[in-house]
Amino acid sequence: MTQYFSSDFKLGILGGGQLGKMLLYDTRKFDIQTYVMDPNPEAPSKIASNHFEVGDLMDYDKVMAFGKKVDVLTFEIESVNLNALEDLEALGKKVYPSAATLQKIQNKAVQKAFYERHHIPTADFKIFSDVKSLRETVSEKKINFPFVWKSSTGGYDGKGVSVIKSVDQLDLLPNVECIAESLVDFATEIAVIVSRSVSGEIKTYPVVEMEFHPEANQVEYVLCPARVSNSIANKARKLAHLVSSKFEHVGLLAIEMFVTKSDEVLVNEVAPRPHNSGHFSIEGSFTNQFEQHLRAILDLPLGSTESKSNSVMVNLVGGENHTGEVVYKGIEEILGMPGVTPHIYGKRETRPFRKMGHVNIIHSELHQARAIAETVKSKIKVISKTS
Repeated sequence: MTQYFSSDFKLGILGGGQLGKMLLYDTRKFDIQTYVMDPNPEAPSKIASNHFEVGDLMDYDKVMAFGKKVDVLTFEIESVNLNALEDLEALGKKVYPSAATLQKIQNKAVQKAFYERHHIPTADFKIFSDVKSLRETVSEKKINFPFVWKSSTGGYDGKGVSVIKSVDQLDLLPNVECIAESLVDFATEIAVIVSRSVSGEIKTYPVVEMEFHPEANQVEYVLCPARVSNSIANKARKLAHLVSSKFEHVGLLAIEMFVTKSDEVLVNEVAPRPHNSGHFSIEGSFTNQFEQHLRAILDLPLGSTESKSNSVMVNLVGGENHTGEVVYKGIEEILGMPGVTPHIYGKRETRPFRKMGHVNIIHSELHQARAIAETVKSKIKVISKTS
């Protein structure tokens, strides 16, 4: 068995943002040596890694050179050079999740076609090579308004997604490969984090409920457990298990789902990495999602996914009219509240709706945790220093 702890073993992480930074909490706990590459010379992960280098994650040569230095390679963002991952695997390097898994997920059109091929329930959709062909289909009245437009690549945190209600809105879209998806009349948006080890051990976390910011289209609150019936929760976890098995991923898979008003559960999107919907687990679970990702990719026994308590996560995003050096106004006040733990991501510059941190609230009563979360949201503001 490989000796991972206090040894010469090197774990490589492509991407040094907040997910990488939080993953490094647990590599430090286990004393696992880490190499990190990110295009930003001041990336949040820089301070906590053993070795940090600057590099474009889409640059084939940079990724190849970096991958050759480490024993196991993982990533905290999907925008990495797929050809480099494939060639590193051909050289015998361990890459988790694999290039084959990422290939099915990186492009949303490929991802949606994968669901259709494997009979995984999802919203009806059509794939278009560009906006011109989408416009032609709309003019032929083969798509009804409103519908959801999604860019096949490059979308995140509400970017690359729009609800299209009229022909005029098509003129505002970039001319890229895209998806037109039926607008789901959902009752609730939920998510399930699934962990799958190299040996195939699978565990799911409890179903969480996501509440979105109406303007930014970003998750504002995550509640664990979701306020859904046991039958819906069981259906969602069973579906998550199926999706995980079909993707044959190693590591974490975050699966976002819709619960319709007729109690159907539909898969929306997946992410093959630790995810915003799993941050509650840092204080709320016996094994947090970042430790679980490490256990899975190093083929160690998976930890318990049970919750210690009910929990709610609040995302901290940059104020609408604030750009510049960041100030967390009101953070001292929330630090004085029991069961409240802020996590600051290490980004020195704020801008409107940029994810700058999150706050976890632990309470034995979920409705109380949700109420405290709203108080936290009102008390802490992410603003710029010059304001």
